Amino acid sequence: MGIGPSTKETSLHHFRDPLLDVVYNDDDVDLMGVIIVGTPDDNDDKMLVGTRAAVWAECMRADGAIVSSDGWGNSDVDYANTLEQLGTRGIAVTGLNFSGTAGQFVVVNDYLDGVVDINKSVEGVETNVVGENNMTELDCKKALALLKLKMRKLENE
Repeated sequence: MGIGPSTKETSLHHFRDPLLDVVYNDDDVDLMGVIIVGTPDDNDDKMLVGTRAAVWAECMRADGAIVSSDGWGNSDVDYANTLEQLGTRGIAVTGLNFSGTAGQFVVVNDYLDGVVDINKSVEGVETNVVGENNMTELDCKKALALLKLKMRKLENE
């Protein structure tokens, strides 16, 4: 389990990150920053990094966040925790993650409903083709649209 060739983002993908481009070029939202969080092995550390990222976003008074991941399986633990920590703080949250045929996370919570599956293989599996299952501009536009809806909903509550 974990990151394989098709879910790995190449250096070129990082330099031309579609999520950053989509959010930066959208006039409806203000890009406040990018938080990069690792994926620890220890479960206590997994909970810590998600909580710290959410507290950071809360201190910045963010209205919303899009959380992306280039891992799956064991990485779902801290990914799901990060979304939950953001959501419980009243921050609208969506995300991008590889789910594939599994179609589900290894852990669940109420804040995973806005996650866009970045799987591109027909079989819905991790493949040996480098970069086949990376997020695309369309994936990012879907995540941003979902985020805007969630932000609007929280604003009207």
